[in-house]
Amino acid sequence: MSGTGASAAEGLRERKKRLLRRQLSDTAARLFVERGFDAVRVAEVAEACGVSEKTVFNYFPTKEALVLDRLEATMAALRPGLARRDVPPVEAAVRLLATELDGMTAALDAQGDLIRTTPSLRAHQSEVMDRFVAVAAEVLAERAGLDPADPEPQIAATALLGLWRVQFQSLRHHLDGARTPAEVARAVTADVARAARLVSAGLDAIPAFGAVPASGAVPASGAGTPEAVPPGR
Repeated sequence: MSGTGASAAEGLRERKKRLLRRQLSDTAARLFVERGFDAVRVAEVAEACGVSEKTVFNYFPTKEALVLDRLEATMAALRPGLARRDVPPVEAAVRLLATELDGMTAALDAQGDLIRTTPSLRAHQSEVMDRFVAVAAEVLAERAGLDPADPEPQIAATALLGLWRVQFQSLRHHLDGARTPAEVARAVTADVARAARLVSAGLDAIPAFGAVPASGAVPASGAGTPEAVPPGR
């Protein structure tokens, strides 16, 4: 019984941490959009959330990370997602993107202009994407028995992370005010699926980057990649 109580208490603590992290990120985004990124101090975000500035930095190492929190969360999920040998890397990436899409539409609608017009945020976004590539190359190299610096994992990782750029650009394009959230999601999913098929065709040249079923048969080109969903226009 004491073990059960400890588990429940730990779960409650983790939930509180997640809620506070989201509150800090959402509050920062609102203040940045209203007043501009450079005009808002981290101390003001902390005050608005009723915590200390130190607490904010315990959750977010930089001010820029407050805006790009979802990228950091994806980074944490990227390594275990790509490491699954029963799932092709492209399929793993598409699954992560689909999970992100549910929560990104409203956020990007509000923050898209902020990121585009703030040099430090664009630089931080680029830095995070470079880290994405490094992590992906490391995992893919391990799958294929290669060195992370070898051309194959490097180009495969770069191609996979290109799917994130496709999703970001597609969201910005389709968030035009004329589509419902469901229509935007369908259109973005279709764009990502088109790009994923191209990436999958290239990665099929490296057997270790494809999933081999229990029967031992090698999947056909593009297997595991979702079909495009016609955009709701």
